[in-house]
Amino acid sequence: LHLAYLRDGVIGEAHGPFFQQPAILYQDLKPSNVVLTKEGRLKLIDPDGAGFQNDDFCIMGTRGFMAPEQEQQRSLDARTDIYALGRTLQWILEKKQQKSKKKKGWDPLSLTVLLIALCVFVFSAYQLAMMMVPYYTGGEEYDEIKNLAIVSDKIGEGVEEAPKFQVDFDKLMQENPDTVAWLRFDQPSIISYPVVKSADNNEYLTKTFSANDNKLGAIFMDMRNQNDFSDRNTFIYGHNMKVGGEMFSQLNEYASEDFYKAHPYFYIYTPDRKTRTYEVFSARVVKDSAEVYNLNITTDEEFEAYLAECKSTSNYVTSPGVDRNSKIVSLSTCTNVNEDERFLLQGVLIKEE
Repeated sequence: LHLAYLRDGVIGEAHGPFFQQPAILYQDLKPSNVVLTKEGRLKLIDPDGAGFQNDDFCIMGTRGFMAPEQEQQRSLDARTDIYALGRTLQWILEKKQQKSKKKKGWDPLSLTVLLIALCVFVFSAYQLAMMMVPYYTGGEEYDEIKNLAIVSDKIGEGVEEAPKFQVDFDKLMQENPDTVAWLRFDQPSIISYPVVKSADNNEYLTKTFSANDNKLGAIFMDMRNQNDFSDRNTFIYGHNMKVGGEMFSQLNEYASEDFYKAHPYFYIYTPDRKTRTYEVFSARVVKDSAEVYNLNITTDEEFEAYLAECKSTSNYVTSPGVDRNSKIVSLSTCTNVNEDERFLLQGVLIKEE
C-alpha cells in the first residue's frame, strides 16, 4: 500500500477535503475497510457508519482504531477520522515489522510511516489539550467564586433546622460590579452560579464572571431586562458545554417529565436580600429566532396569549397556572444538536421572601 494512496485515496475521499463544512465522518477507518482496486486506488468499504458531522447518527467504530470521543459517546468531528488514520498507519508499520524481523534497522518507508503516525498522535493530543484546558480552568474559577460567595448551602431534611442558602453579594460586587443575582437549582445542583448583566448580550459569551477569556462564559441576564426582575419576563442565558457539565449543560434534564416532577423549582437570590422561588411551567426546544424571545409585549392580552403558547408547546403538562399578573423567568441554552435550536426552560414566580 502506497502512503500517498492511503492519504489521498482514503481520507481524501472520506472528507474531500479534510475540513469541508459540514465534515463527512467515516467513523470506522481500519485496515480491513480499505481495499485496493485494479486501477491501483484505495477505496473505503462498509460505509454504514458514515454521515455528516451535524447529523444525528449512531456513534460506532472498531476498538483499537476508535478515537476516545467515540468510546465515550461524545461529539465527533474530522479529527475523529484523523485519529483512526494514525492508528491505521501504526498498524501497517507494525505488520511490516513483523514480516521483516530478520531485517535490522529502519527502511525509509517504515520511518516515514512512523513519523507521520507520531505527528498525527501529537496533533490529536494537542487539540484535545487545547479543548480541555478552558473547561478545567473555568470550572476551577467558578468553584472559587462559590467558596467566596456562598455563606451557607447545607439544606437538611428538617426544614426548620436547615440553614438557609445565602449569598454574600458584597463580595460578589467587589469581584464583578455587573452582578445582578444568583441562580440555584436543587437538581441539577451544579447549576448554582452568579448572574451578571452587561450593556450587550455578547460580552459574557466568552468572558467569565471574573472577566477571564474562557469558552465557559458566564450566566447572564438579557440586556433588555430590568436588574430587579420586575419585568413580566426575564431572560437568562448560559452555555451548554460539550464537556464537563458546567453552566447550563444539564438544563436539558428538564426535557424529561419525570425529572421535572422530581425537581419542579429553581431559586433566584438578589442583592436586596430577597429570595424568589420559581416553579417550572414550560420546557421545550425552540428556534433561536422564535417569537418566544420577544420582550416587546405590552398588553395583558398579548402576555396571556404568550403564556398560553408556552404552556401548550411544552414537552409535558405542568402544574402551575399562569396569567396576566404572572412574572416569569426564561432560561435559555444551546441544544448542541442544531445551531439554530435552543432549549428553553420557563418558571413562574410563586413565592418571594
